[in-house]
Amino acid sequence: MSVTQRRFPRVRDFAPLIRFRRPRLNRTAQRLDAALTVEDLRRIAKRRTPKAAFDYTDGAAEEEISLDRARQSFRDIEFHPAILRDVTDVDTSREVLGAPVALPFAIAPTGFTRLMHTAGERAGARAAEAAGIPFSLSTLGTASIEEVAAAAPAVRRWFQLYIWRDRDRSMALLDRAAEAGYDTLLVSVDCPVPGARRRDSRNGLTIPPALTLRAVADAAVHPAWWFDLFTTEPLTFASLDRWSGTVADYMDTMFDPSMTFDDLAWVRSQWPGRFVVKGVQTLADARAVVDLGVDGIVLSNHGGRQLDRAPVPFTLLPEVSREVGADTEILLDTGIMSGADIVAAVALGARCTLIGRAYLYGLMAGGQAGVHRVIDILAEQIRRTMRLLGVTELAELSPQHVTQLQRSVRR
Repeated sequence: MSVTQRRFPRVRDFAPLIRFRRPRLNRTAQRLDAALTVEDLRRIAKRRTPKAAFDYTDGAAEEEISLDRARQSFRDIEFHPAILRDVTDVDTSREVLGAPVALPFAIAPTGFTRLMHTAGERAGARAAEAAGIPFSLSTLGTASIEEVAAAAPAVRRWFQLYIWRDRDRSMALLDRAAEAGYDTLLVSVDCPVPGARRRDSRNGLTIPPALTLRAVADAAVHPAWWFDLFTTEPLTFASLDRWSGTVADYMDTMFDPSMTFDDLAWVRSQWPGRFVVKGVQTLADARAVVDLGVDGIVLSNHGGRQLDRAPVPFTLLPEVSREVGADTEILLDTGIMSGADIVAAVALGARCTLIGRAYLYGLMAGGQAGVHRVIDILAEQIRRTMRLLGVTELAELSPQHVTQLQRSVRR
């Protein structure tokens, strides 16, 4: 029986193994550097943001089944890599809606963004500008059309529009967006009425946030958020009138349940730039919208925030791409949490994707630096996934690289 020979450890043996990191004084940078995934940023955001604000971003309609299914659909894919390809250099750029982008995703339009962090839309626009990707401003944004243009003059700007009952006010926003250099209009068509977002109702979410007893108690564990709220400009819908009621009540006064394809065609005639319809959820509607001569469609169920149990955009993508992909550009959102998700969407026919929650998780986790971090995480994941698949540019991705595994099969 052999006996292990032992000796006293010598300093010269283990000294080269010691790697103490220099402490960083910037706690935000330290937190963000430690985040390796969007889910990591989500966990940081949840700790640092009051419940009502976090739940507005994180939640969805009713039982949140649509959102769960959307995320599961990306998990239920199988990649098919090609080996022994030279992937030293990878190009993630392409042309989207008539202009180049550095990465195959854009920041989605999000409402009430300064509720998540006081840097709000300005932080998103500046981070998008630095990354060479488009930034979309929502009708319900908390920075105005002109403020975003001034904050990031070189960013490619898209404007998202809800068609109001008051058509003149809607058209006034279009005029302002065109004047401020927004090149693309995203018209949301999936909101005839607001979805039942139960988290918001239970939290009594209002704009600006109300100082209820619950809010005061929450301030004790999120003092930095409340300090920022009270020491910066008031939180309002910057492109609209002031509103002191609940978010759900405001949306109910805005959305127009009478909107039809004729109204959509009329709006198309009023806009001078690229025209994209957001919220397409069936093949028949995709074909009908494309027949109007639009430049693009966004397969989207509004992040699961409108009709619960709505079709999953990623599941719908291959069929829509086969039928109308040659006639228009297809964008996609809902459920994207990684660069691999984006690569899979591109492989199945998406020209570009939109990130909403992922962007807001970064914003809540660290302001503008957090948005930079989420973009960097997604970009790194996209490049690594492409290399492991054996492709060097986005045009090489195809349905042959992805199989959607069937968890739920339509009858």
